[in-house]
Amino acid sequence: MADQEIEEAVSRALDESPPRNFTETVDIAVNLRDIDLNDPSNRVDESVVLPEGTGQETSIVVFAEGETAIRAEEVADQVLDGNELADLGDDDDAAKDLAGDTDFFLAEENMMQDIGRYLGTVLGPRGKMPEPVGPDDDIVEVVERMKNSVQIRSGDRRTFHTRVGAEDMSADEIATNIDVIIRRLHASLEKGPLNIDSVYVKTTMGPAQEVA
Repeated sequence: MADQEIEEAVSRALDESPPRNFTETVDIAVNLRDIDLNDPSNRVDESVVLPEGTGQETSIVVFAEGETAIRAEEVADQVLDGNELADLGDDDDAAKDLAGDTDFFLAEENMMQDIGRYLGTVLGPRGKMPEPVGPDDDIVEVVERMKNSVQIRSGDRRTFHTRVGAEDMSADEIATNIDVIIRRLHASLEKGPLNIDSVYVKTTMGPAQEVA
């Protein structure tokens, strides 16, 4: 069960969001303090599985061949082999479009070197280098986990945002997701809770409500 104060803030954010003709996402804004983000080792860069899901479709592309590729076809949005990877390396615009349209990339371990060579300059700066998949990993299971994941990344900025759900989810579900993210931040930041100045929750177009 999520913290009552978090759930109340989420409820206010949902209640005060003006009606729209589309399903808005729900995001949190995290403000950090007392941390030197010029030092890359202090920056937040975590993939977090949301227990209640993201409330939206998550786009996943897999670089794989053989049996892994066949199994990935069942669950991934797109599966690309070595030849298609090389083609992307020759087409910068197509590579950028793919990076922009995809939430997460996965790749067989033995393809990671080629991905770095062909797509490193496109995926690296966007924080979208693939998660390696080993020969003993179940690609279907990994993709399903990724579908419920979000990336929390600060870069060199004290304020950063991440998706925590959608407005058609319950306040309790969204609050549970927020609680998991805050706990992860407490565990990963050098001074834990002391490095978090404030956290706000809002729908895409609605007013922000302070969570912590």
